[in-house]
Amino acid sequence: MDKHIASAQNAFVKQCVLLIEKSRERRKQGLFLVEGQREIGLALSGGYQMSKLLYARQIASEEEVQSIKTKASSTVECISITSEIYAKLAYRSTTEGMIALFETRDLSVDKLDSDFKKPLILVAEAPEKPGNIGALLRTADAAKVDLVLIANPKTDVYNPNIVRSSVGTVFTTTVATGTTEEILKFLTKNKISIYCAALQASEPYHTQNYKESTAIVVGTEATGLSESWLTNSTQNIIIPMSGQIDSMNVSVAAGILIFEAKRQRGFN
Repeated sequence: MDKHIASAQNAFVKQCVLLIEKSRERRKQGLFLVEGQREIGLALSGGYQMSKLLYARQIASEEEVQSIKTKASSTVECISITSEIYAKLAYRSTTEGMIALFETRDLSVDKLDSDFKKPLILVAEAPEKPGNIGALLRTADAAKVDLVLIANPKTDVYNPNIVRSSVGTVFTTTVATGTTEEILKFLTKNKISIYCAALQASEPYHTQNYKESTAIVVGTEATGLSESWLTNSTQNIIIPMSGQIDSMNVSVAAGILIFEAKRQRGFN
């Protein structure tokens, strides 16, 4: 018989609220929440370890709960909660009544296995908006890039808004974080060409060759890339634009650049 929690004042429920709201708590506890059956399934497929499964019986069917249980480890604790508690923890009402706690991973770039063969890598420096990070991860998943590197992150990857806006693709793509210097060191060590999206000393993006080991680097719309990237760039690249502005949303720009590299590689 699964444990049941009926009070929103329960200490465990309060712990979950803190995990949702505070990156400090996620780091301290080594845990984060994933909302929704699809996202939970993707986290499990990505090899993440589930520690607890919460479900609202009024929303999730027995078959749906059992399906997730079967995919997870037999040691996972399952807890039924009221629909009121579910509403307190869930951001969306359309996530089929399930929320799971997963263990975080060390995403430091120095923990990466560098055994790549002509990798295609997307690098984002200092992205601030979780929605943009989620969109970048969706683009990376769609293009099946080998790696996403986030330099000088402004928020942790396990922020629920990133998990949500990425539609779970944060679990389907290899992601690592580090300082700009650490990531530059990784790219240089592995002899990966660096193509920076920038206005200065740039060439049209479609004139470059991305068939070998390639990192495509994008910055924020407000400030662009730091000098360290521009100094170490193999070649700065630009997307020619015909309108009145000289920049576009970072995830849109990344999509254009990444899919040009995929086109050159025969979409393999």
